[in-house]
Amino acid sequence: MEDGSSVYDFHAEIGGNLIEATIKEKQEAIYDYDDAISSGQEAFLLEESDESPDVFRLSVGSLPAGQTASVSLSYVTELPVQADDALRFFLPTVLCPRYTPQGSTSLTSEVPFVPCDSVPYSLSLNCHLSSLNGIASVKSNSSLSPLEYLSDDKTEAKVSLSPGFQFDRDVELLIYYSQAHQPTAVVEAGVSTAAEGSLMGVPLVMVSLYPEFSRSTEESLTKNGEFIFLMDCSGSMKETMEWESNSARRIESARDTLLLLLKSLPFGCYFNICLFGSHFKFFFPKSVEYTQQTMESAMKKVKDMDANLGGTEILSPLCEIFREPCKPGYPRQLFVFTDGEVGNIKEVIEKVKKNSAKHRCFTFGIGDGASTALIKGMAKAGNGHFQFVCGKDRMQAKVMQTLSFALQPAVTNVALNWHVPDGMEVVPVSETPMMLFSGQQLILYSQLKGKVDETAVGHVSLQYSLCDMEHKTEMHFALNCAKHSRLTAHRLAAKSLINQMEEKKEEQLLTGGGIENLKKNIVEMSSEARVLSPYTAFIAINKESREAIQAPLIRRDIPCGDYMNEVSLFNSGDYMNEVSLFNSGDYMNEVSLFNSAMPCDSSLKASLPKKKGSSLISKIFMKCLSPASNSMSELPVPVEEEKQKDPMLKLISFQKANGSWELQQELINLFNKAEQEVLQKKPKEISDKSVWATFLALLWLHGFNSHMKDEWKFVALKAVSWIKAQPGLNLSICLQAGNDLLGCQLDLKTLEL
Repeated sequence: MEDGSSVYDFHAEIGGNLIEATIKEKQEAIYDYDDAISSGQEAFLLEESDESPDVFRLSVGSLPAGQTASVSLSYVTELPVQADDALRFFLPTVLCPRYTPQGSTSLTSEVPFVPCDSVPYSLSLNCHLSSLNGIASVKSNSSLSPLEYLSDDKTEAKVSLSPGFQFDRDVELLIYYSQAHQPTAVVEAGVSTAAEGSLMGVPLVMVSLYPEFSRSTEESLTKNGEFIFLMDCSGSMKETMEWESNSARRIESARDTLLLLLKSLPFGCYFNICLFGSHFKFFFPKSVEYTQQTMESAMKKVKDMDANLGGTEILSPLCEIFREPCKPGYPRQLFVFTDGEVGNIKEVIEKVKKNSAKHRCFTFGIGDGASTALIKGMAKAGNGHFQFVCGKDRMQAKVMQTLSFALQPAVTNVALNWHVPDGMEVVPVSETPMMLFSGQQLILYSQLKGKVDETAVGHVSLQYSLCDMEHKTEMHFALNCAKHSRLTAHRLAAKSLINQMEEKKEEQLLTGGGIENLKKNIVEMSSEARVLSPYTAFIAINKESREAIQAPLIRRDIPCGDYMNEVSLFNSGDYMNEVSLFNSGDYMNEVSLFNSAMPCDSSLKASLPKKKGSSLISKIFMKCLSPASNSMSELPVPVEEEKQKDPMLKLISFQKANGSWELQQELINLFNKAEQEVLQKKPKEISDKSVWATFLALLWLHGFNSHMKDEWKFVALKAVSWIKAQPGLNLSICLQAGNDLLGCQLDLKTLEL
């Protein structure tokens, strides 16, 4: 499941008997499970993987021959906001091999595989959408049924995944609302039977805020920075972004994006690029100043970049970067591009967090199967931002949005203030964030203690300093409590609190503090809220069964779909994966989105396939694996045919580091003009052909690629700065001549001149 998911319910059904699970300390639950199996009882154990918090193991044991068992688990999760204002629901169905350093164990192992259209199970997904704001549309990387509205005001709707899902990609739903970026609040009543004053026993408020920075602030982009790009060049990056064979390969998309990033960096900053796989290599021994010479050197190396470095070992290059002292006055920013097939996730995240005071980390998960725990965890630990790039997504647009975050001036003095009626007290559950990004959703949880007057109104404000100016985002909310049987806000708050305590584990280890006491607190919170944690597990035992099962236990392997387009060969680490067990019929998943579309509450149901004369003891995964063999570096890498280059990216590739263009033939060809015509239209006042070329390039971007401005806006900003620095230019004459030549009707304001 997606990282951050809060599993709060689990039960099984055998022969018409419903078996409810209880949550216990993990080792105690494992002991009970083993004891039940040895006694011939039917038992189920659901636990979070020790290696990766986005992978869950479900062990099923002692089923009699020919028996059918179905299991159901429920979880809630926050939905992140995308660059186009959509909320993203993500259901992983692909479990890629996880690479780990030599000598370490991994959570994935090879399993039988068949073509994706031949797997003996299916996926059914039915979504019920509910929001205070109207639902405008729903998009997906997979085929959907038509969106059906359930209310006249379009605040409720349902949609389903079309039959025939092939398990060749993760499922992604993008939900668009009529009014994006609207602050919302939900006040949820506590549980009357819970302990007085406990998290579950008192009302809780969940607020969703969207800090917006002014236009002038966004233009105050910092130029003093050190940018280090870590690019995954492991063998799996050879795979395509989509199942279709003509789809761009991950490494190709990453290569184009890196070239765009190199052109978009501010003149005078410092940068370096690291390619990593089983080993790693830097373009330069140390970060170098961004000049025309260093940019050209880096671009040449990027064009030769390929997915030929074996497995995915990211910890070593990170350690090398962290050992190098930062440059005073140049804050270091890391951009990590990876398909996330890493096994030692917790170790990587802890290393990033340990060095977060001087290193900000931005991450990009490329392709289906990328570990959400790694991508989200590194970004959170490094006070950065994460993006996932799948299917037909343009990586360039998402990366440029993240670059704008990295160039954004630092936010300081962040403070959250609550105002409630007398007799009430607000006790924050969430920690106040250290980093804010313009337009990004911020979800916070707080307890409401004391007597709640449901006719009263509360008030919350988020204050911060930016560019020597004070800013405030605020909202008012009614204190009337919503009563919801799933306790969505409480469970999300409990998961948030558990994550905060888990993050402190490394600090406790360093200081010699009470690590056992910390684990005890996590177990207590997990048990109180019935929310799974790294130290607890759900255990369900069929105690109604009168007869012990005496037949020999038989392990049955259910094949996974071969997600990869071709058999990939890797050369590092141990790719261990637990056996996946799915239903030969329908694998049901029902999703409900509600409460202003902030949380997502899902119920997952799976049935075990029947097989006469066999018992089942195995583990269920919500993801699939494709096989990998041993070595890529030993095989020759096929030379790929040159694909038709995007005209916009081609134009950008001609730009110089200072923001200008030269009037070269390749640029003139992009304008579809003859060289003589371009020279004849050049105003006499312009003596430098580079000025004319730069003005035309800027016009061409605005006039013919305005829909992709998010990708070229930094390139344009550099061009504008360079043009403004040229003495004695009559911009109006340049504009008229350029419009006449290219057939545009643009003005200086549009060009930001």
